[in-house]
Amino acid sequence: MTVQDLKQRFGIIGNSYLLDHAIDTARQVAPTDLTVLITGESGTGKEVFPQIIHQLSSRKHGAYIAVNCGAIPEGTIDSELFGHEKGSFTGAHEARKGYFEVVSGGTIFLDEVADLPLLTQVRLLRVLETGEFIRVGSSKVQKTDVRVVAATNVFVADAIAKGKFREDLYYRMNTVPIHVPPLRDRKEDIPLLFRKFASDFAEKYKMPSLRLQPEAQQLLVNYRWPGNVRQLKNVTEQLSILEKEKDITADTLIKYLPQDAGSHLPALVRGDGNGPEFNEREILYKVLFDMKRDITDMKKLVLGILQNTDQIPDFKDNNEQLIHKLSSEFSHELVPSQPNITIHPSNISPAKDIKVPQHEVVVEESLSLADKEKEMIKKAIEKHRGKRKYAARELGISERTLYRKINEYGIKQ
Repeated sequence: MTVQDLKQRFGIIGNSYLLDHAIDTARQVAPTDLTVLITGESGTGKEVFPQIIHQLSSRKHGAYIAVNCGAIPEGTIDSELFGHEKGSFTGAHEARKGYFEVVSGGTIFLDEVADLPLLTQVRLLRVLETGEFIRVGSSKVQKTDVRVVAATNVFVADAIAKGKFREDLYYRMNTVPIHVPPLRDRKEDIPLLFRKFASDFAEKYKMPSLRLQPEAQQLLVNYRWPGNVRQLKNVTEQLSILEKEKDITADTLIKYLPQDAGSHLPALVRGDGNGPEFNEREILYKVLFDMKRDITDMKKLVLGILQNTDQIPDFKDNNEQLIHKLSSEFSHELVPSQPNITIHPSNISPAKDIKVPQHEVVVEESLSLADKEKEMIKKAIEKHRGKRKYAARELGISERTLYRKINEYGIKQ
């Protein structure tokens, strides 16, 4: 069975190479009895891979059970997994079989395995190594024949370093690792998933399907999606139910993305000529990049003139001509990209004692990031005629942040 066949059978959507690699690994390891550890962030769809492994294995006619280790209280997890004898603890009115006993001959999926208590991890290690376990309250050793597939969204190396996960258990479970990529690493699949979810919800709620405008799709693709596929599905359902207008714009979509993840929102380049919308961090990044580019250009310009000193008569004795040439060239090179800067050679006083280095040129320019930010805030407020709500949206920051910046910089409206 090919990877494409598995996608159709298990309803997997996407063409990302990383996703295909994970599915192919599951396909190859399925016929064996090796323990598999599936890693990946929450909401990436890890739960489908144990089903692929089970259905393609020789155990497909046996039992399959998924256990969420993080949802079972620490006091009862041993009983749930390994069973208990009557009277072994308060409330144990009769003997009970555990999952490892019930599922013998089949596959057990341990989801969020890193949440298991350390004592339970010791019991699990024994099962993986010898196939033996002991019920709670019993001294009789029992055998089980279970294929174990585990999953976690925890970075296991950190859990081991903090003493929360046994290193020997990790190496025993990590015989064949499968990593499910986060949604931000498979951007090409995001529009496909959105259309599928939109179509499903349109059919479910008997309404027209959602459509994305180009800017909204750009925002959808560039957003980091910390909740991955689960979050994308949730946002699509909210849009399907709450929005009467099914042609979704970027301004509409951004309202459904968590504001506390604002640093993850991309800058949108609009086609109306008004320029990009930035959040607070991106404003500073843009200023820094512009400064670096301008200084680099100026260094190249100065170096180019110094390497062609034969064009300037009496170079060593007449620094005034060099200064005029530099200022003239600098004005022509940089002013087009910075319309607010004007340089007049006549305003530069000649300096007779200036010494120009022969091999190294260092040009320093003092620019204030705060001034640049203040200027952008002023322009946004002026553009929207003092309406802070729209100015904040233009800058990509919250009204509260904008109000704080106005007070901080003493901007008069």
